[in-house]
Amino acid sequence: MRYVVEGHVPTAVIATFLDEEPAIDGVALPGMPAGSPGMGGSKRGSFAIHEFDDGQASGVYAEY
Repeated sequence: MRYVVEGHVPTAVIATFLDEEPAIDGVALPGMPAGSPGMGGSKRGSFAIHEFDDGQASGVYAEY
């Protein structure tokens, strides 16, 4: 199955996502939150990693 990963999604979330092989098109971390991979600054709180299917957000895949 092919997936799309958009944004600064942490590698641990991507690894879990690929292991689980969910029936969705992909995951995304919207925006460019401070403290996310590749971004400077300190992480404040958890990141909501969103799942999407058919080009539409369909819920939160994970909190990281």
